Amino acid sequence: MSMIVCERVNKMYGENHVVKDFDLTINQGEVFGLLGPNGAGKTTTISMMTSQNIPNRGKIFINGMNVRENRKKVKSIVGIVPQDIALYPMLNAVDNLKFFGELYGIKRKKLNTKVLELLDLVGLKERAKDPIKNYSGGMKRRINIAAALLHDPKVVFMDEPTVGIDPQSRNQIFSLIKLLKEQGITVVYTTHYMEEATTLCDRVAIVDNGDVISLGTTKELVDQVYGGVIEFTFNEKEDPYQYKNSLSEMPCVHDMRYAKGKVEVVVEDANDDITEILEFFKQKNSKVKVTNIMQPSLETLFLFKTGKKLRD
Repeated sequence: MSMIVCERVNKMYGENHVVKDFDLTINQGEVFGLLGPNGAGKTTTISMMTSQNIPNRGKIFINGMNVRENRKKVKSIVGIVPQDIALYPMLNAVDNLKFFGELYGIKRKKLNTKVLELLDLVGLKERAKDPIKNYSGGMKRRINIAAALLHDPKVVFMDEPTVGIDPQSRNQIFSLIKLLKEQGITVVYTTHYMEEATTLCDRVAIVDNGDVISLGTTKELVDQVYGGVIEFTFNEKEDPYQYKNSLSEMPCVHDMRYAKGKVEVVVEDANDDITEILEFFKQKNSKVKVTNIMQPSLETLFLFKTGKKLRD
């Protein structure tokens, strides 16, 4: 069953076209990774999925409800874990959670039970009466997550929840995400750590320039770069494009991406095929140099598809 459906979604701010004909379906109970360089349109897309923003064109459905027409209902089934800590530092964990629970309209008796349940879930029951200002970064992020779960949402959006935290808190957050999945809750997860996406996510979408450029399981995405990517760099007088047709005819070459003064080649086996391709360039009297050899991985695909590091 589909939990989130985006149909040709567009968002413009004046002349700036941030999201362009964005199509995506996320299934119920799925942990879905949303990856992209800075400025790719992820934040804007999530703000529309959570009904904080409305598309200029296109439709978004959450649990079958049109976001544009059912903003209040959509907000009632969506939990948001922002990257910035949204807590009151002078209050303790219990009082913070009770405050946010009252904003959701949760009745006192149910709220008291829910707060204790969530503190236990995030491993902070023993620190419940300590002021938030005395918490570590990882503990604050765990309370941030607890606040997003108070109203029993069907979908939880987590925006880089493990930035700058200790290994213990990271592992507890990972365990919590797996528990949410077991409960049938959909998790949309953004991260700048490729290993997190690989470990946690059922599927991943790579977003750039406001659109999805790759989508699939981690294995399906990594398979797109076959045996890895070799980067060749040319001198200023040599045009890489002149070799495009000849390179594409080589059996070991599956794909290519050109940038100024260089070409990245997806090959059958990066370690074995480099000799054959260098011999090809030697016969052309090229002064090409090998500047990078990238083994097949999610990060390699990301770099090949976007031309950018994840934090660029």
